[in-house]
Amino acid sequence: MKRLINTAAVVATAMLLASACSAGSGGDSGSSGFEFWSFTGINQKADVEVYRKAHPDVPVKLTEVGSTTETAQALTAALAGGKVPDLVLIQGDDLPKFMRSPENFVDLSTLGADKMKGDYLDWVLKQSTTADGKVIGIPTDVGGMAVAYRKDLFQAAGLPTDRDQVSKLWPTWDAFAEVGKQYVRATGKPFLDNTPTSIFFQAVNQGTERYHDADHKLSYDRNPQVKAAFDLTLKVFGTGISAKQSSFSTGWTAGMSKGDFAVVSAPSWMLNSIRTNAPGTAGKWDIATIPGGSGNWGGSYLAIPKRAKNPRAAWAYITEMQSPAGQLAHFLSQGSLPTTPSVYTDPQLVGRTDPFFSDAPIGRIYTQSVVNIKPFYIGPDDATIGSELLNTLTSVEQGKVDPANAWDTALTNVRNALRG
Repeated sequence: MKRLINTAAVVATAMLLASACSAGSGGDSGSSGFEFWSFTGINQKADVEVYRKAHPDVPVKLTEVGSTTETAQALTAALAGGKVPDLVLIQGDDLPKFMRSPENFVDLSTLGADKMKGDYLDWVLKQSTTADGKVIGIPTDVGGMAVAYRKDLFQAAGLPTDRDQVSKLWPTWDAFAEVGKQYVRATGKPFLDNTPTSIFFQAVNQGTERYHDADHKLSYDRNPQVKAAFDLTLKVFGTGISAKQSSFSTGWTAGMSKGDFAVVSAPSWMLNSIRTNAPGTAGKWDIATIPGGSGNWGGSYLAIPKRAKNPRAAWAYITEMQSPAGQLAHFLSQGSLPTTPSVYTDPQLVGRTDPFFSDAPIGRIYTQSVVNIKPFYIGPDDATIGSELLNTLTSVEQGKVDPANAWDTALTNVRNALRG
């Protein structure tokens, strides 16, 4: 998953964690427990509690560092000389920068990952495997796409509420915007939480290429698919259907509960955010197909830093919690879509419905959104590029950047960030 970040908070968090302790000694220290760093918003506490109940003699210290980017910054600082955790969760777009220095991590093949490779989607595991075959991370989930919508608000606007009928309303993003305009005309209220996250980050992840071309060269400034997703976002913003509430902000959380907007683009991991942030709206939501039908946004990896004190304890956690059975259990409890295709036909997954979302068949909806994906290359600068493009579009929504100048502003911001 991806979050907007506060730069000062990133730097402060990284410095704090880097200077907190001296470097670890490496190797198992005799303790059967381990220290685990995660980012916030995906409820890793639930998985840790499951593991603790199964292994009450294994102490697990979970630290939720901050956003995905804050966690990556903190890990970068720790790898440079601070105390490293035994286990760390790395968001997919942040992983490539760490793949530049695989020597900072345990090659999980030496612990048994070579026997598990066949359990995972090839295109997902490939991202955490070096050219010479070292496995740096085990994938925990993928972010199949869909749209969460408020049935009660749709009904008040005179729109269909049945999920199949709603899905048919928007086969394309242009059709989606037309539905939004109809909603605004009927209610006088915004339709969508925001356009940068709910439009751009969905559309840009539906293409065959993103910020690099087929030769792995940077192409964000000349890839027509990126420009089309950016222009689409500006176009949808111009229709006036956005509530201008940045994802994961205080206003976004409050607006979700109050019904300040009716629609949120919801990769599979977003469902838990909606449940957590708006518990009083249970049964009012449903899930429809994403315009365009498929795509992936998000996904994470578990890695073990080279200087971890208890790598084998961390590996035991990975093998149990990220096995096909473990990922299936996590999906059934938290909604994160497995990276283990063997469970995609499991009756528990296929038949899974979610009462919070009006018994939507989330297993079927989300697996269908990822099975036909043609993956694109993700490079070490993708997280930076994506953040700058997204932040520029957020500035447009906040009235700080003229839409007519947005693309040039975004490219300037990206280039400055890459040079920095």
